[in-house]
Amino acid sequence: MGAFKAYDFRGIFGKDFDLDTVYKFGFFLPSLLHADKVLIGYDMRTSTPAIFEALAKGINDAGVDVYCMGLTTTPMVYYFTARHHFDASVMITASHNPKEYNGLKVSTTNALPVGYDTGLGELERRIREEQVVATAQKGKIVNYDVKAEYLEFLSKYHHDLSNLNMVIDCSNGMASILVKEVFGETPDYLFDTLDGTFPNHEANPLELDNIVALQERVRETKADIGVVFDGDADRVMFVDEHGDFIPPDLIIAVLGHYFLEEKHYSGKIIQDIRTSKSVSEYLEKMGGEMEIWRVGRAYAAMKLREIDGSFGGEYAGHYYFRDFFYSDSAMIASQVALYIFSKMKREGISVSQLIGKIRQYANSGEINFTIEEKKAAMEAVKDYCCAQETPVKIMDFDGYRVEFEDWWFNIRPSNTEPYLRLLMEARNQELLDQKFQMIDQIMTPFKVK
Repeated sequence: MGAFKAYDFRGIFGKDFDLDTVYKFGFFLPSLLHADKVLIGYDMRTSTPAIFEALAKGINDAGVDVYCMGLTTTPMVYYFTARHHFDASVMITASHNPKEYNGLKVSTTNALPVGYDTGLGELERRIREEQVVATAQKGKIVNYDVKAEYLEFLSKYHHDLSNLNMVIDCSNGMASILVKEVFGETPDYLFDTLDGTFPNHEANPLELDNIVALQERVRETKADIGVVFDGDADRVMFVDEHGDFIPPDLIIAVLGHYFLEEKHYSGKIIQDIRTSKSVSEYLEKMGGEMEIWRVGRAYAAMKLREIDGSFGGEYAGHYYFRDFFYSDSAMIASQVALYIFSKMKREGISVSQLIGKIRQYANSGEINFTIEEKKAAMEAVKDYCCAQETPVKIMDFDGYRVEFEDWWFNIRPSNTEPYLRLLMEARNQELLDQKFQMIDQIMTPFKVK
């Protein structure tokens, strides 16, 4: 069952998992999470209807009711899991993956994420080893249309954005069901119809090939800002008025203008181990205090709740909010960020100028190396660099983040592929290039030929 991953259940439908596994997943889930009802939402992928049917049948055969939200974004499922007191929920989606993928994102009480270490591993064991014995009293499927309530919640983040010329790319994904009711008809919308075959581009905006249409439209129309959502609308990214991609971690700093300067929120701000030092330096000037933690919602949402943080984000474009049950919401992030960009425009500051004030370092972006002996390669890089120069700080979760006076690097293993992921930052491009060449040379003996 190759679909069980660290954060969720996901893979190529028909290859990594089948409907029988989905049925058993549904059957064993309620008892695992001690749930007397299960909330389900789903995206628009072509395999989704069959997966929903199998999942719901498994849950019903366990004697438990399914509350079906229908087509929904992933953050909507998080919101109603917590708001309406569900002990189990499932979003059927493969998020940003290609069309042949699908999967199940599981949450429990208060929208806490369920990862492999917190339940999915035990669920996999039950599916492998235990027998399905359907109950005599079957559960039922309850229609649970709560979109109007969700839009009412989002309205608290509504601001006048009429001075902004915006292009919004929905990636033919689930953002399409909300954007026009949130932002109105004025923005220039791209690919705003639901289509699980993703005919225009894949729904992963972190891959720059997938934002070319957005960049071209922003330049062509001389827009102020471009916005792009991923497939299940839990991630959002931006391009500036020149069509240049804005590294998603820098948006954490933009959000600080709202939550720290305007709303005077207290509580730490979470960032992942790949986040630019520009973010912490910018927010600390506003009185913000940063907390660096592991990559992924399964870790970030839990950590933000644990420290009662105010907000935060990840390099991959997830943004978390105390006011959203410590979960991630691309719609809240986009509403707040666009409000700040609108406010800055009124002060004569363009999007690129604001980002230029935030960004103080040359950054490599995340680079993948194909390496089988990941642990040995990581240790070699850390040991060599620390022998050459005394580190200011070493963090040893999600691989290593090693900080020196004028540069730092994060090197971390992929959970699912033979990759080591490297991200580096330095005071200037010359120093960054020099340090990259050094690390690349250290890793050369470990690279798969």
